[in-house]
Amino acid sequence: MKTILFAGRNTKEILRDPISFFFGLGFPLILLLLFNIINSAIPAEAQNTMFEIESIGPGVAVFGTIFLALFSGMLISKDRTTSFLMRLFASPMQSFDFIFGYTLPMIVMAAVQALFTFIVAAVLGLPLTINTALAILVLLPIAILFTGIGLLCGSILNEKAVGGICGALLTNVAAWLSGAWIPLDLIGGAFKKTAEVLPFYHAVQATKAAVLGNFSGIMPHLSIVLIYTVVFYMLAVIVFRGKMKSDKV
Repeated sequence: MKTILFAGRNTKEILRDPISFFFGLGFPLILLLLFNIINSAIPAEAQNTMFEIESIGPGVAVFGTIFLALFSGMLISKDRTTSFLMRLFASPMQSFDFIFGYTLPMIVMAAVQALFTFIVAAVLGLPLTINTALAILVLLPIAILFTGIGLLCGSILNEKAVGGICGALLTNVAAWLSGAWIPLDLIGGAFKKTAEVLPFYHAVQATKAAVLGNFSGIMPHLSIVLIYTVVFYMLAVIVFRGKMKSDKV
C-alpha cells in the first residue's frame, strides 16, 4: 500500500508538468502526422516503405518511451535535491519500494502513450488488430528500460545534468541508433554494427514484428532489450540503495 501511495504521489507530480503531456503524448502524435505528410508528398514512383505507417508507426511508439528516462530521472533528482527523499528514508520503505513507486506511473504512462499513438496510426492507415495489443505489451519492457536509465541517472546526477543526458543526449542517440526514422541497412558499416549491439534498434524491431504479427521475430530482439532492462534496473536499485544508506548516515 505504501508503494502504491508513493506511486500516486509521483503520478501527480508528473501530471502537474504540462511539458510531460506534450512530450509524453503530443510529440509522438505530431511526428506521426509529419511523417504521413512527408510520405504523401513523395511522388508515387519514388515512394518506398521507409515512411509508410506500418514502418514509421512502431518507430514513433518506441521513440515516445525514450522520454520516460527524462521524466523519471528529473523526478527522482528533484526529490533528492529538495530533501524529500531524505525525509522518506526514515520510513519503513525499502529501496525496491521507492524504485517501483517511481516506475509504476511510467508504465501506466507508456501504456496510455502507446494506445494513443496506435489510435492515431490507425487513422492514418495502420490496421488495429490483436497485434496492436501485442505491440503495446512489447513496449512495456522497453518503457521499463528507459525508466531504469532515468532512475539510474537521477540517483547520481542533479536536475540539470539529468536534463542534458536523459533529454538531449539519450533522445538523439536512441532515436538515430534505433533505425526508427531511417533503416540501418541504408547506412550499414560501423554505424549499423554499433546500433545492433545496443537495445534501441532491437526495441524498434521487436515492436515492428509485433505490429506485423511476426511472432517468431519478436523474442530474438526483445530478449536483448530485456537483458539491458534487467542490467539498468538492477544498477538503479543498487545505486539508489547506496544513496539511502549514505543519506541516512
